[in-house]
Amino acid sequence: MSGLFLTLEGVDGAGKSSHLDWLAGWFRERGRVVHQTREPGGTPVGESLRGIVLHQAMAAETEALVMFAARCEHLDRVIRPALAAGEVVISDRFTDASFAYQCGGRGLPEARLEVLENWVQGDLQPDLTLLFDVPTEIAAARLANARELDRFEREQSEFHARVRAAYLRRAGMHPRRIRVIDGSRSIAAVRVQLAGILEKLA
Repeated sequence: MSGLFLTLEGVDGAGKSSHLDWLAGWFRERGRVVHQTREPGGTPVGESLRGIVLHQAMAAETEALVMFAARCEHLDRVIRPALAAGEVVISDRFTDASFAYQCGGRGLPEARLEVLENWVQGDLQPDLTLLFDVPTEIAAARLANARELDRFEREQSEFHARVRAAYLRRAGMHPRRIRVIDGSRSIAAVRVQLAGILEKLA
């Protein structure tokens, strides 16, 4: 059985994390071995870099390089071996997040990240990306009562609007891979849509 690589994307507060365990359970019920992971993170090195990038101020270029350094380790230690073993890998964020946050949010040229993407990933791309989309005001309201916010979550609404716009541009560029999910609906309604997408994929 071949491996399957799924990624979940969206602005902070879009609700993607609410469906991670459900998605993993959907595949496990069908006999698949599932590896849940996240970015930045997923490995000891990646988790150390996560703590730095989420809580320490840095230049936008440094931020992008740290993200791809963590991703390089993630691919080498976790994602590629799991896919080679025939597992389903579900990652909370991947490279689309870099284009959304570092290019859309921070304003870095996409060409710089495309070089890093090609170097770190080669031709590996997710089989399916679920982009949870909500208006920025809904996302902000959901974060208002959350735990202590990281430095991305604390950014101004204009930043998050740029991130959202960049995500939607990515979806338009890769319509076969990226499926946009209306995250403003109820959890039950979202899962009906997710099940329909997964049935066609499995």
